[in-house]
Amino acid sequence: MIDDLAFRKMHGLGNDFVVVDARARALELTNKEVRALANRRTGVGFDELLIIKPANAGGDAYMAVHNADGSLSSACGNGARCVAALLMDESRRDSVVIETMAGPNKATRTQDGNVSIDMGPARLDWQDIPLTKKTDTLHLGISEGPLVDPVAVGIGNPHTIFFVDDVDSVDLAKHGPLIEKHPLFPERTNVEVVQILGQDHLHMRVWERGSGITQACGTGACAAAIAAVRRNLSGRSVTVTLDGGDLHIKWRDDGHVVMTGPAMESFSGIISGSLLV
Repeated sequence: MIDDLAFRKMHGLGNDFVVVDARARALELTNKEVRALANRRTGVGFDELLIIKPANAGGDAYMAVHNADGSLSSACGNGARCVAALLMDESRRDSVVIETMAGPNKATRTQDGNVSIDMGPARLDWQDIPLTKKTDTLHLGISEGPLVDPVAVGIGNPHTIFFVDDVDSVDLAKHGPLIEKHPLFPERTNVEVVQILGQDHLHMRVWERGSGITQACGTGACAAAIAAVRRNLSGRSVTVTLDGGDLHIKWRDDGHVVMTGPAMESFSGIISGSLLV
């Protein structure tokens, strides 16, 4: 049996996480154990489980990301901000580097207390997102119900962005899982529906692979901003309004994507090892 585990419950705009510090003690969980923790009635409940591990390549720590269904994710923008906030509080510094499966993310604390994080360069080639076959990533040529002509972007995770007239009219619970598992996406995909409110303002809702509809998705907001620029629908610096609030996204001229937003701790506690049996 796994011993009892200390955890923190955190969120970025309602995108919620259980954060476990495994730097002093190795921790590997099975998909079944992750799903038990994710259960919002009998476990703790989360969109993603974030496990902080020792750094491998000179960063301050490594962040492993598990979706609510137990599957691994390469990156998590809102989660990275939360982990960065913990590491900065711990080290009494205003800058840290978090290692992920998708590469290192440098985070800094802004003057207003938010966290700004460099998510690295956008991935726009079909092989890098990845897709199963050579495809124009600016016009994928797939559709699902009212959702047509999406853009594909890789920001650690694969994203498929549909531009619509009204995001609230889209039945994400119906169409999201079908697009997520479309044969074009060998690793499945996150699904974003985006409404253009202005040259510097987008409205987005998201279906996250392995977790379903969430209040916010940091990498999804980055992907939506990039897709809007590629379609000549917005500038390179935008506010993305999500169900949980606003993120600011800037696609720099060097190709890197910088996301800024809040990171909040809700509570902390102890997970009983008996839950993971």
